[in-house]
Amino acid sequence: MPLPGSYAVDGRDGRIGLVIGHAGAFVQLRPPGGGAQWDCPPQLLEAAPPSALLAARVRELNWQSRMP
Repeated sequence: MPLPGSYAVDGRDGRIGLVIGHAGAFVQLRPPGGGAQWDCPPQLLEAAPPSALLAARVRELNWQSRMP
């Protein structure tokens, strides 16, 4: 089970998401840089490749820098 604050790839459609928590049998993910969260079964999560992880972190930092 991935820890909150880590990034994972939804194996169903390839979206990368920031793990924000767990709800029942699902892992809750949010797109880097904000947006609607979604649930994914943990067995369908994959490790984020280094290039996707770096891009996700940059999007997240850019989003945070725009927050008041």
